[in-house]
Amino acid sequence: MIKDELRTPGAVRDAQRWTAHNYHPLPVVIASAEGAWLTDVDGRRYLDCLAGYSALNFGHRHPKLVEAAHAQLDRLTLTSRAFIHDQFADFCRELAQLCGKDLVLPMNTGAEAVETGIKVARKWGYQVKGVTAGQANIVVAEGNFHGRTTTIVSFSTDEEARADYGPYTPGFRIVPYGDLEALTAAIDGDTVAVLLEPIQGEQGVIVPPAGYLPGVRHVCTTRNVLLLADEIQSGLGRTGTTFACEHEDVVPDMYLLGKALGGGIVPVSAVAADAEVLGVLKPGEHGSTFGGNPLACAVGTEVVRLLATGEFQRRSAELGARLHGGLQALVGKGLLAVRGRGLWAGLDIDPALMTGREASERLMTRGVLAKDTHGSTIRLAPPLVITEEEIDYALAQLAAVLTE
Repeated sequence: MIKDELRTPGAVRDAQRWTAHNYHPLPVVIASAEGAWLTDVDGRRYLDCLAGYSALNFGHRHPKLVEAAHAQLDRLTLTSRAFIHDQFADFCRELAQLCGKDLVLPMNTGAEAVETGIKVARKWGYQVKGVTAGQANIVVAEGNFHGRTTTIVSFSTDEEARADYGPYTPGFRIVPYGDLEALTAAIDGDTVAVLLEPIQGEQGVIVPPAGYLPGVRHVCTTRNVLLLADEIQSGLGRTGTTFACEHEDVVPDMYLLGKALGGGIVPVSAVAADAEVLGVLKPGEHGSTFGGNPLACAVGTEVVRLLATGEFQRRSAELGARLHGGLQALVGKGLLAVRGRGLWAGLDIDPALMTGREASERLMTRGVLAKDTHGSTIRLAPPLVITEEEIDYALAQLAAVLTE
């Protein structure tokens, strides 16, 4: 195929012409995918090392997930929560059991799960804890990323995500991530929850100091405050355990889940908590037309069953050790630092060499797709179906980019 026949440039131009520029994607146009590999409109193949920000933990078009979706498409796709469908109870029960919680509230997107968590925490604060009406506050961390709604960006410290969206929603107290003393000092009698990512993804895969999460759990318990764990990116096998909180034996009061829960096929999110927390909601007080729809539940149930085997958690732990070992070998050879757990890594590239965007573009030309964030940092989050050979391939391309 000669250069003038390539479809990519025209497809990129059309996308830029007809869509709002709220993203700055790499100039690649994907047409098909399977497992850990993507193919563009011109037939070029790429190793996916982003996995839809962890939405594709099980790879592209996992056979069991595709089979579940096809079977449900032939039967029933939507009822709304005005009725009960035959996939609903199985999904909620099996997800609740995976989380070790009493109840599940299905939603659609990660941001909806976070918004639901905020609403439930406030209602719990007023109805159970006895906080004065209208005075509830929630403690959050600097560098957080919990979504894009107006309430959520109100407590973002990323000005790019926050600027010009005010007036902002009150009721949040921001403290440094990893600083237990500051978090403890921010809690008062009107605090209803602490909302944290056990590993901060968008910030560059920031792992908190050892002992921080157990310390937060202890403070929340002693001060009668709910601990909300945003495991939307970090959960469901990504870090080598079902939930990232497990690395320090921490059990939150509420799990906020999304991304991989939909198997890369449909948007599915959920809040999981015990009855004394989620039980504060009564009919008519919160809902979603598409939340818990039959197609989402059919796929989500199969996702939970894949996780119940433990296979993907083991793969993430074992292959993650290989990935991090290879990345650590590049520290001092173009990389300044590497962070992460399991098949999730944040890499700080020497800014004297290139930006994270430039590194991502150079990796793209070598058949590897990754994503930059915050200057010279890039993130790697390949599907959990990746192989040792594919990890070695990605590492070799990264090493070449750092030395070219």
